[in-house]
Amino acid sequence: MALCRSVQGSIDDAVLEKDDRSPVTVADYGSQALVCRSLAASRPSDPVVAEEEAGALRRPEQSTFLARVGRELASVGVEAEGKTICDWIDRGSSQPCQRFWTLDPIDGTKGFLRKGHYAVALALIIDGRVEVAALGCPQLGDPAAGGLVYWAVKDQGARVAPVGNPNDSRPVQVSDCQDMRLARLCESVESAHSAHDRSARIAEDLGLGGQPVRLDSQAKYATVADGAAEIYLRLPVNDTYREKIWDHAAGALVVSEAGGQVSDTHGRPLDFSLGRTLSANRGVVVTNGPLHERVLDAVLASTPSDQHGDGNHD
Repeated sequence: MALCRSVQGSIDDAVLEKDDRSPVTVADYGSQALVCRSLAASRPSDPVVAEEEAGALRRPEQSTFLARVGRELASVGVEAEGKTICDWIDRGSSQPCQRFWTLDPIDGTKGFLRKGHYAVALALIIDGRVEVAALGCPQLGDPAAGGLVYWAVKDQGARVAPVGNPNDSRPVQVSDCQDMRLARLCESVESAHSAHDRSARIAEDLGLGGQPVRLDSQAKYATVADGAAEIYLRLPVNDTYREKIWDHAAGALVVSEAGGQVSDTHGRPLDFSLGRTLSANRGVVVTNGPLHERVLDAVLASTPSDQHGDGNHD
């Protein structure tokens, strides 16, 4: 994450526009290049399904931008020419299959740009189940020291350690709060990502005290997993949007292995077996566990009629 922190410190000239007009930074490309390079060395037969691709970087008019990516890689000890960097990035252009890694090199890019929360999220998916997860959160813990890294292995629990000091790890455990009045809610900063007005109505119906904590990225999953909040809502803003697998795979396993519960807004498990999106799911509800059914009831009661679908929960 040293590369990401370096870029964030000098972000003014580090923004490129993707075709969908969302911001992308040198750190997105550099982070993806580093992770894909590492996986190519350690797990050469494993495909990678990642958010970015290097098509724009390969254009001659983007040579200056690509050179900046190269300089940032060199700053962390990785020297490479432009074509090699692009090839590393494009290793993340695989299609989901029986066994693959999914990567979001900078989850919460807009938070990154405003120098807020972001995460580097990596997960191994086998037969549609998340088996291993790593979640780097540079703004949690002590940001000046590099933040925190959370990781989890299916059925083996979750742990967290300061960046660069894995031997100083501790178990991660969700809050045991069962009093809804004391529960803390976190949600996305960006209203385009989650329906804030609906969240506010749900919070009022549940009797939650205090204002929601808004932070970008899968740092929200880490916040629930580590007992600093009890509820995370990501409510669909319309019935056509589908969540991307790399936005949820790592965080979902960290919360589950910390003792929490993750479902969609209908109470269904997140289904990572259907490609690059969670096409069978609508929104995401994350809790510490004891509060999950009550939160789901409130979410379903607030669901617009055109988003009810055929989901139900027991």
